[in-house]
Amino acid sequence: MPKRREQPRREPRELGELPYADHLEPFKGRLAQGGDYDTVLFDGGEFEDADASGARFIESAFASVTFAGGRFRRARFSDVWLNGVRWVGGDLTESVWADAEIIMSAPAGTALPGAEMNHVLFHRCKLDSVNFRAADLREVSFVECTLRDVDFAGAALTGVTFPGSTLERVRFDKARMSRVDLRGAVSLGISDGYDALRGATISGVQLMELAPMFAYILGVTVDDG
Repeated sequence: MPKRREQPRREPRELGELPYADHLEPFKGRLAQGGDYDTVLFDGGEFEDADASGARFIESAFASVTFAGGRFRRARFSDVWLNGVRWVGGDLTESVWADAEIIMSAPAGTALPGAEMNHVLFHRCKLDSVNFRAADLREVSFVECTLRDVDFAGAALTGVTFPGSTLERVRFDKARMSRVDLRGAVSLGISDGYDALRGATISGVQLMELAPMFAYILGVTVDDG
């Protein structure tokens, strides 16, 4: 029987705690389409309108890096560590993320439609206007994050949790959920897709907050008069 994978870590590691930390080599040169970046350290600096579509990042770390725009379509990020990364805009359509830790980072206006994320931890990140439409998220944790105007429309969410996170105007229209746990969210601001919460677990307090919208969707009139 295959071994079941553990849930994403609730606490991220420091750079020196990574099992490949001693093998990291500083990045030199430019990002390229289809490039292979194995045990590479991206430390500081800004990448503007880079084109790394189809590139592979394996056992690599990104510290205090800024990505302004750029194309990373179908890029693969395997066993990567990102801390203090700003990603403004950028096209990561159908990119693949596996065993990733994303810490204190701020993707804004970033496009990840059709992306695949498996065993990914977002820790104290600020996600603003991030597009996860039709993405596939499995065993992903948003821990103490702020998700503002994030779009999960048509996405598949399996084993996704939001402990300590704030959701503001988040869209779940036509999303498919399984083992999604919203109970730990500090605020549950959903702008669309209340009927897509089938398969999610919420708290009693959250149920009271969402009750008016549930009644509206079911066509129930609430009249205390």
